[in-house]
Amino acid sequence: MPALSPVLDHVVIDVRDRIDEAMRRFSALGFQLTPRGRHTLGSVNHLAMFATDYLELLGFGESGAARLEIARFPAGLNGLVFKTTDADLVHRHAQAAALPVLPVQAFSRPVALDGATRDARFRTTRLDPDKITIGRVYFCEHQTPDLVWRPEWQAHPNGASAISRVVVATHDPQRTAELFRDLFGSDAVADRDGRQVMTAGPAQVELAPPDIVAAEFGEDAAGPAGRADYMAALGIRVRSLDEAAQRLRAVPGVRSEPQRLVVPAAAAFNTTIVFSE
Repeated sequence: MPALSPVLDHVVIDVRDRIDEAMRRFSALGFQLTPRGRHTLGSVNHLAMFATDYLELLGFGESGAARLEIARFPAGLNGLVFKTTDADLVHRHAQAAALPVLPVQAFSRPVALDGATRDARFRTTRLDPDKITIGRVYFCEHQTPDLVWRPEWQAHPNGASAISRVVVATHDPQRTAELFRDLFGSDAVADRDGRQVMTAGPAQVELAPPDIVAAEFGEDAAGPAGRADYMAALGIRVRSLDEAAQRLRAVPGVRSEPQRLVVPAAAAFNTTIVFSE
């Protein structure tokens, strides 16, 4: 069976029972967030929509309902999601590759637009997070993309336009890369300066040993929170670093470096965020 195509759809930052706080923090970082979504699965979210991908803040339902698949994860960047137009095809491919794949899942959330409410509908194919060490890796089939990518939600005060990097800390990058080679083909991942790097549409997914991640981000790095391997940092492309710096000037701990701004993990739910042009 031919390999799938590695194109990033979105990333997920789990905020557990702190969705209100997360909304405030990421708004302060200059993201325009969508109105609160309520999934039929019981979770709630806010999205920061970009041109072709997005950042999802995912929390427990206001009633305290917690999806079992996210309840096991600490606050932080725990979801790496790729695009697909056919969740069943992904499932067949993963089975053929002997990967630990779960049944295709269908769910929705209501979206209020122009005085009417419609259901944004999704189908996902998930790898079993109990058997994938780096977090939740899955594919999303958008059945109603017009209810997700809306121009009015894509204009951010910080000038954000795309996800540029996802950095994963893993003690064995070569072994972790085999997952993506099984999914996307043997040439999907390349060795680069001690990292395993995969191009996923406009973004790069980087697998790096924890010491390399710590060396890059220092005290701004995300903590493992009991995890051996974990998603650690997120790169966001912005229109202008100067404009982004002005927007972030009131956020404690933001560090200005040549050609980038670094938001410490402590300010973004245990996720280091790097803004660059």
